[in-house]
Amino acid sequence: MRKLKNSELNRLSVEEYQVVKKTPLVVVMDNIRSCNNTGSVFRTSDALLIEKIYLCGITATPPNKEIHKTALDAEKTVPWEYIEKTEDAVILLKTQGYKIFAIEQVEGSIPLPEFKPEKGEKMAVVFGNEVKGVKQSVVNLCDGSIEIPQFGTKHSFNISVSAGIVLWDLYNKIS
Repeated sequence: MRKLKNSELNRLSVEEYQVVKKTPLVVVMDNIRSCNNTGSVFRTSDALLIEKIYLCGITATPPNKEIHKTALDAEKTVPWEYIEKTEDAVILLKTQGYKIFAIEQVEGSIPLPEFKPEKGEKMAVVFGNEVKGVKQSVVNLCDGSIEIPQFGTKHSFNISVSAGIVLWDLYNKIS
């Protein structure tokens, strides 16, 4: 077994990435404190061809040295937009026909393994603040909530880990 060189991975060029068909999935980041988490979500989104990222509230925006540290230029390929109030981003997406799901532990949430996206449905997922999660006012606007099952003593995953788990799972279900 030999580790592959980057040149052997057949990755898209930036130009090819811009025109390739994207996964019909949008990420909304609700008041993310850590630029490293934001950069990580950019990098995961690039890998899975996520359509767009909305950065909201206190979430930092590119160009930013700390975002770049983990994004490794994915902040230059994945389309993004800053909207101050997360609620406004959710309302905008709803007017564009997206179904919105908070990634949060709420009454009646759907465990991720049981979540089945509707074929052809435009979907957005909201990831919340590292301490407080998705704001209740945002949860109230969502069409539902998806929860990642957990079995230990902790109450949550780091947002970058949550994004990796959820986006990979949804990518596989959508594709």
